Amino acid sequence: MNSQSQSFHRVVIAGGGTAGWMTAALMSKLLGKQLDIKLVESEEIGTVGVGEATIPALLSYHNLLGINEAEFMAATNATFKLGIHFEGWKVVGQNYFHSFGNTGNDHWSAGFQHFWLKGRASGLARTYTDYNPETVAAFANRFAHVPNHALNHAYHLDAGRYARFLRAMSEKHGVQRIEGKIARVLTHEQDAGAARIGDIAALQMEGGQRIEGDLFIDCTGFRSLLLGETLGVGYEDWSYWLPCDRAVAVQTASVREAWPYTRSIAHPFGWQWRIPLQNRVGNGLVYSSKELSDADAPDMLRRNVEGELLTQPRVLKFLPGQRHRVWERNCVAVGLAGGFIEPLESTSIHLIQRHAIRLMQLFPAGGIRQPDVDEFNLQSKRDLEHIRDFIVLHYHVNARTDSALWKHVREMDVPASLRHRIALFRETARVFRPSDELFAENSWIQVMLGQGITPERHHPVADLMGPEELQRFLEDIRVRAQRIAASLPPHIDYVQQLCAPFRAAA
Repeated sequence: MNSQSQSFHRVVIAGGGTAGWMTAALMSKLLGKQLDIKLVESEEIGTVGVGEATIPALLSYHNLLGINEAEFMAATNATFKLGIHFEGWKVVGQNYFHSFGNTGNDHWSAGFQHFWLKGRASGLARTYTDYNPETVAAFANRFAHVPNHALNHAYHLDAGRYARFLRAMSEKHGVQRIEGKIARVLTHEQDAGAARIGDIAALQMEGGQRIEGDLFIDCTGFRSLLLGETLGVGYEDWSYWLPCDRAVAVQTASVREAWPYTRSIAHPFGWQWRIPLQNRVGNGLVYSSKELSDADAPDMLRRNVEGELLTQPRVLKFLPGQRHRVWERNCVAVGLAGGFIEPLESTSIHLIQRHAIRLMQLFPAGGIRQPDVDEFNLQSKRDLEHIRDFIVLHYHVNARTDSALWKHVREMDVPASLRHRIALFRETARVFRPSDELFAENSWIQVMLGQGITPERHHPVADLMGPEELQRFLEDIRVRAQRIAASLPPHIDYVQQLCAPFRAAA
């Protein structure tokens, strides 16, 4: 499947929303002068639009686009995010924090957790997260950009406004937006230059317009109109490990200052998110339809939110898993069209970003080469499976006894890759991760400790410190984290100050 000479420059993006406009913005910024990019979307077709929490990797995407942080935050009513507060995930009433950034100081041979475990066994250590500046700042409701001790951060944002923000950037770089619904996806009936029989040839619009292209990006959401329905790429079902198959979302008025973290609250039927923006709060339930009916879910959500409802609850159905391939023939799926993992660790926007960047790295300017396709699919599959394991960890290691859901996920047989990580940490307190994996060692440590895994031993290098030296080592780290947090202004004051110039300009 290749072409040695034919130009391959007509790109058609099917679907808008966050996936479509993130892809269009990056592609037009980096390759816009060489490509003819069209994006097809309909105002009548709503987007999922509930992926409102992000992770720090988004800053890299924004740097590629040259986005001004204050301008972006003003346009999307964004707030800062320092991590996720998990409430009741191990047992009812017991909470922990998964922060961004690093905890403590590592030794070249062993991570900080080994020194902390030694101190804990000796009665010298406090809670693990006391040694993490992001956690201390989050609980103090403080944030600022401080050059000498920068806090690792991400954002809470309005997904609809974010798509419009990126649309404006994309159109400025030459992307043509076409309004309308897709009636049919047409394929080539005979070889045509770089295209082969069965490749996608064009999108047939309801109004009769035919939009031809060389490369098609499927951003049609769960339906996967191009990759799934037209090209017939199958789907790998992960619902055994991730039994939640529904979400219901609603927006509410703010009744308190926005805090700089996401709340994730476990329930017998699943879990609930609370995401504070500058002007409102995003709320939702992710649940198993075996534990909570679609008819009862909206009322359950209403009973578990604060503030006046600004929208009506909307139920979304999904199947956790991934397409067998996300690049097939001349079609690449980005976002929900290629797979979905529930938003427990705010990875949906990140996966869009990864696919968009990877497509730029492997872009088929002179025609599609099978090794590029295979590498894209291999990396995409690996990304999603790593994230899957991390999400399954939250469910599997629990001591809740209040529903069949929690019993199932505790007793289920998890993927071998995750089983190895848990055993390694439980027996040795060690965490090893591939260099290209999303979640850092400290993320795995925080969640495994938070969910109740207690390592049986620590690395012997920690025993080289005597009690007084170890106490000074731990206390210096803890005090530094406290000092950093104490030096910061209140979170929402800093957000308002940062955004003020762009609000005035608007």
